[in-house]
Amino acid sequence: MYPYKNGHAAYVWVTKPDGKRARKYVYGKSRDEVHDKWIRLHAEAKNGPVATRHRTVAQFLAYWLESIVKPNLAPLSYVSYEGCARLYINPHLGARRLDKLTVREVREWLTKLAGTCQCCAQGKDAKRPKEHANPARRQRCCAIGECCESYPSRRVVQAARDALRAALSHAVMEEEISKNVAKLVTVPKPRRRKIKPWSVVEAGRFLEHVARTDDPLCAAWVLVLALGLRRGEVLGLTWKSIDFEAGELYVDHQIQRAGREILHRETKTEDSDDFLPLPELCLSALRLRREQQLKHKKQAGELWQDSRGLVFTTKFGTPIEPGNMTRMFAGRARRAGVRVIPLRNTRHTCSSLLVALKVHPKIAQRILRHSQIAMTMEVYAEASEEEVRDALRQLSEAMGKG
Repeated sequence: MYPYKNGHAAYVWVTKPDGKRARKYVYGKSRDEVHDKWIRLHAEAKNGPVATRHRTVAQFLAYWLESIVKPNLAPLSYVSYEGCARLYINPHLGARRLDKLTVREVREWLTKLAGTCQCCAQGKDAKRPKEHANPARRQRCCAIGECCESYPSRRVVQAARDALRAALSHAVMEEEISKNVAKLVTVPKPRRRKIKPWSVVEAGRFLEHVARTDDPLCAAWVLVLALGLRRGEVLGLTWKSIDFEAGELYVDHQIQRAGREILHRETKTEDSDDFLPLPELCLSALRLRREQQLKHKKQAGELWQDSRGLVFTTKFGTPIEPGNMTRMFAGRARRAGVRVIPLRNTRHTCSSLLVALKVHPKIAQRILRHSQIAMTMEVYAEASEEEVRDALRQLSEAMGKG
């Protein structure tokens, strides 16, 4: 311990996280203050490695994203974490030293974030031209002094907190900090609006419409409703995954939008991969889809692009944008005269359709991926005979015309 500038200083030899030995310094205005810090540093050095240089939150996030998240997690996870770090964490906490970050600062950041207009913060309106022929594309709110109050939702605030918590958990694992302060801060849970799924009658009316109008995605809608496949799983299907003779479908790939890329990659987990039996309705729809694709390929000629044998493509063979599929589903529902529901809610309708198609409960359990047969039997018990009879009639007529 020795006098230093307007106070005192001291150092302790410590072992760094990389195993090397180095001096760690403490400073203070009085000798007693430095002595207390010096004693605590001795105790810390005995317990394990001690970092001699501490990065800022922004520096650690950059390292964590490039060295940990990008090589080891799914591309969509990297895009999500990177966006949270760039838009929500770094502007508020990026300059703060990682080891000095407190629970209070994280809580104040989340409170401030929830009340900050993101159009103002990110300069969304300022990026638009001042003059444009289309009034919707010129500056119209924050850039001209009329704040649009585009506050982040509860889900966005929760995602930002979760990204910081995940990064700090890794910092604790690498012994760069002693505790994860983001874990100690709670945020209000986002509430999901419950949407009533289609009944069997509504699903039958929708499928009757798409079959009658020769919709290129007719087979996709059948797989979504009859097998409960997710949007990415349907778009990621290849012809190699379909065995027409055995009547089976192997789900192992998906199409995902990750930033500016459309990726054809494996499903999220091994549990998502499975062989699914194909009812006759699905087989008929897939045969029709194969004929449609061959017709499109012939019409496109040299412009056709073979996208790894994907079942569902554009008229030029390129993968379908997942967001476009969602919009096309809503448009088809309106034209069919049925309630518009989110595409992800069709999985709930699938269970009722399996009843209408007289699929055996054990096969339905496998298709729906229920852990217990009792869950599947509850679905079978809820379906009324009239709905089943009416749905079967409509589906038979629709596929007969097709």
